[in-house]
Amino acid sequence: MKNGFGVFIAAFIALGASWCGFVLAPAVQLSTAKQTTVLNSSDLYPIQRTGDATLGLQVYRANGCAACHTEQIQQDGVVCDVILTGAGKNPSAVSNLISTLKLTGLTKEQADGDSDKITAAGGKVEIHIVATGADIARGWGVRRSVAADYLYDSPVQLGGIRVGPDLADVGTRLSNANWQLLHLYAPRSVVKNSAMPPFHFLFESKKIGDVPSPDALQLPKVFAPPAGYEVVPTDDAKNLAAYLLSLRQDVPLYEAPFTPLQVSTNAPAK
Repeated sequence: MKNGFGVFIAAFIALGASWCGFVLAPAVQLSTAKQTTVLNSSDLYPIQRTGDATLGLQVYRANGCAACHTEQIQQDGVVCDVILTGAGKNPSAVSNLISTLKLTGLTKEQADGDSDKITAAGGKVEIHIVATGADIARGWGVRRSVAADYLYDSPVQLGGIRVGPDLADVGTRLSNANWQLLHLYAPRSVVKNSAMPPFHFLFESKKIGDVPSPDALQLPKVFAPPAGYEVVPTDDAKNLAAYLLSLRQDVPLYEAPFTPLQVSTNAPAK
């Protein structure tokens, strides 16, 4: 009896400690989480999702999208690139020096050394931080995911399998709402050989009235409904698209830095 009671107490303590470590402590930590600031800025991050995007998270959850998609960008490390911003008064000397240097994929120490050499020759440079890793190389994001990215998600849909691409930053790389709706209705209409199933039940196929619906999908002929009919997204489809567009992890943070690309204001319009 005494041994049995001792085993019970030991098991109770072990299970209690595990529950406190894996359930209670994270819950307490997340309950006190607050917005952070964008690196080198006073802007707050993240911003609360709009109402339709918040509803779209529940549509995403209800349809089991996390079974095939993750929302967590992984990163192996960071490198530094030395960017020439000005050749100074002796451009030929700076150009000759640069031709002898490797200016990308450097450690911080290497970047500082090359920067000092170019500066001594009269040039002006900036050192940019670049995140590295397979997910970054695939174009799925520009930095790793951190806890702050999920501050307003309930529940957090990290996922565990990648039958499809990671969606943590899909709102940045695929920012067109019509594209998202087409992809939901007929994935292969926009992504050849897509393995994603069509979500026809999130849309309504109906007869065209006196005036076609402004929300009707412009589908390729092979995916279009019969003549006289049109496909219109339901509120669930619109909300899900809004949620996907809200998935943006595109700002540098203290715990996940990178140097944003500067887009020239003189670039030709596309």
